[in-house]
Amino acid sequence: MSIEAITTRLERLHPRLIDLSLDRLQSLLHRLGNPQQRLPPVIHVAGTNGKGSTCAFIRAMAEAAGLRVHVYTSPHLVRFNERIRLAGNLVPDESLIATLERIERINAGAPITVFEVITAAAFDLFAATPADLCILEVGLGGRGDATNVIEAPAACAITSISLDHRELLGPTVEVIADEKAGIIKPTIPVVIGAQPLPVTDILLGRAAERHAPALLRGRDWDIAPAPGSLRYSDAAGNAIVPVPSLPGQFQQDNAGIAITALRAAGLRHDPAGLAHAEWPARLQRLHGRLAALLPADWQLWLDGGHNPGAGVVLADHLHSWADQPVHVVVGMKQAKDTAEFLAPLLPLAETVWAVQEPGQHSALPIEAIVAASGGVAHPGPRVADALRAIPRRGGPARVLICGSLYLAGEVLKLD
Repeated sequence: MSIEAITTRLERLHPRLIDLSLDRLQSLLHRLGNPQQRLPPVIHVAGTNGKGSTCAFIRAMAEAAGLRVHVYTSPHLVRFNERIRLAGNLVPDESLIATLERIERINAGAPITVFEVITAAAFDLFAATPADLCILEVGLGGRGDATNVIEAPAACAITSISLDHRELLGPTVEVIADEKAGIIKPTIPVVIGAQPLPVTDILLGRAAERHAPALLRGRDWDIAPAPGSLRYSDAAGNAIVPVPSLPGQFQQDNAGIAITALRAAGLRHDPAGLAHAEWPARLQRLHGRLAALLPADWQLWLDGGHNPGAGVVLADHLHSWADQPVHVVVGMKQAKDTAEFLAPLLPLAETVWAVQEPGQHSALPIEAIVAASGGVAHPGPRVADALRAIPRRGGPARVLICGSLYLAGEVLKLD
């Protein structure tokens, strides 16, 4: 039995309506013996963009200090096992399959989402494996997300919030912020990164209602460039920390959130780990088979950014690439805000290419991407086709593949 076969079978139990409630999962966890109550100290991370990178930084700094770390993230890019890391190692196939099958039997055909089952499996595996820290990334939203059954984490963290999943979370950034603020627990410290002012007001208001100490960037902590490093500061003073291994100025905010969350949780950590954090498809340079389709002096980059906020962040980074032409290859997921994602990128791109890989989950048709670009994008139709078709006008250039984590997974398989 494969993991994919089990998840395919579980998909048949999907409720007719995703109601973002915790009742189904709490019932299942009760029948499992409530493993979520037997975890090591938990840091719970929500946000629109930067959640995965922040989790990667927390893990890297904790492991650099010798801690054993569980991590739960989503979605996976290449292997399903990427979602669950047990005390530093990806969960083995046999352990995950056995746990999923046992949970499937206990659930006994009741309506349930695949994400709820995977979350239950992660908690069950985490409870059975000794560790010093458990990092949980919110899957969708906050208040009704399956990870929010954790009643008393050691700390919560909220990364950059912008528009995404409007069909489920709400039409405005304020409504979405209120949903993500649902992870804030009474008296538990919550770390807040750089946010638009309306979002900050909502998060601080929810923290005050729950008597949760709020640690806000620019007020309670900050992080800024220093020569060859970063300067982190909080009430305890200043500290010089390494430049994060993940490129992009926006990663400074995520690194600062990670440091503050570990400090707030009172957990041992070594900031040197920032220089060694790994998180695929976040401005990742590719050097394999796809890169070989480009001239030797060109660079190929991959990023899983896919919502309007990510478009703005990527556009900011493209300004730092102004020394060379940038060609953008984009593939989106259905129901995403394609035009808003592309809008800040289009003026900075030499050419734009719309693609759709055969195995790409819920891929938006190429014609829809071209239309969202105002007719600017050329049909790939696949990534390799686009890379071959990009005009070579002499001199070095960069190519950025972006638009979907599902596309990123297919690209990593190809490369």
